[in-house]
Amino acid sequence: MPAEPLTRGRRADLLPAEHPPPTDLLLPAARGRMVTESPATGGPPPPAPVFRALRLLLAALALAGSVAAAVRTGTSGSGWGGLARVLGTHLGLDVEPLPPLTDSLVWDLRLPRVLMAALVGASLAVCGTVLQAVTRNALADPYLLGVSSGASAGAVTVVVLGVGAGALGVTGGALAGALLSFGLFLLLLRRTGLDSDRIVLTGVVVGQLFTALTSLVLMAAADADTTRAVTHWLLGSMAPARWDTVAVCAIVTPLGLVAAWLCSNALDGLAFGTDTAASLGIGVRRTRMLLLVVTAALTAVAVATVGAIGFVGLIVPHGVRFLVGPLHRVLLPYAALAGAVFLVWTDALARIAFAPREVPVGVITALLGVPLFLLVLCKRGEL
Repeated sequence: MPAEPLTRGRRADLLPAEHPPPTDLLLPAARGRMVTESPATGGPPPPAPVFRALRLLLAALALAGSVAAAVRTGTSGSGWGGLARVLGTHLGLDVEPLPPLTDSLVWDLRLPRVLMAALVGASLAVCGTVLQAVTRNALADPYLLGVSSGASAGAVTVVVLGVGAGALGVTGGALAGALLSFGLFLLLLRRTGLDSDRIVLTGVVVGQLFTALTSLVLMAAADADTTRAVTHWLLGSMAPARWDTVAVCAIVTPLGLVAAWLCSNALDGLAFGTDTAASLGIGVRRTRMLLLVVTAALTAVAVATVGAIGFVGLIVPHGVRFLVGPLHRVLLPYAALAGAVFLVWTDALARIAFAPREVPVGVITALLGVPLFLLVLCKRGEL
């Protein structure tokens, strides 16, 4: 009997029995296959290119609308007309400027803050998506590699010891700590390889080490006011966002997103295991190293500028995967947009929920993330 010809859309049929696909990373309807089946195989047809482009455009417009609405949201609302006048003034258009105080509130405080929330949300969501595929772990998030703990240790050391000046000193210390922790992470993996289990375990070890160092510095040298300020920073806040830090994120984030998207096919293979990826011609070790560097860079910049914000990189990939499917060339752009929208509105809620007191945005993401994650699990039939 002649062998069945290989057809596109049936790559999962090549999987050996001892390496089942990671069903925790796929939709229930898509479990057991890597790509959507074509009409010839009896599955639902993929959406037309025009429909896909329209859907992506609507998602981008939702992000733009969220940014605009969040900028004018606050205890001192400026209105849509005021927002347009501020933007027109700083773009050099012939419009009547607002009073200097209102103009500074919108241009120097709110707009950088909202843009930073969008950039950080996109970074964390994409990092979570990538790491969940690389490690084949549904609970993987951007802080899996210990980079967040290293950044926190660096920032705490700067604040307590008084090295550097202002926000740039804290940001520089956090970035240095993140790079140091990631360097230690790679050093520990230099001979043991880059398989999923070792990545997870090494990340946990590095994270715990730098968490202990953070606690040691606080207990040994910090006073009550410093400890309070550091704790607020560790919970994550967009308040330190300024145009210079937004510019750094605006450079790093798109580069990281493009690099991850270019590895979409490799991520599809890695989600099915090392052996399957290698059989498809993917350089597993090289690809994993590249993706780990990309996620570490994105996470380091995000944590260095706004602190550690949990649950964005955990729940957003699962929610988007449930809506658009497991293919990473589609999943990554939507995860970036969804993460940006989610964090923009979460930060707006953190600003106004207990005004005039501001709640760290990490607290709000945790309060919203737990029920949303449980809802995703229920929808997938895993709870």
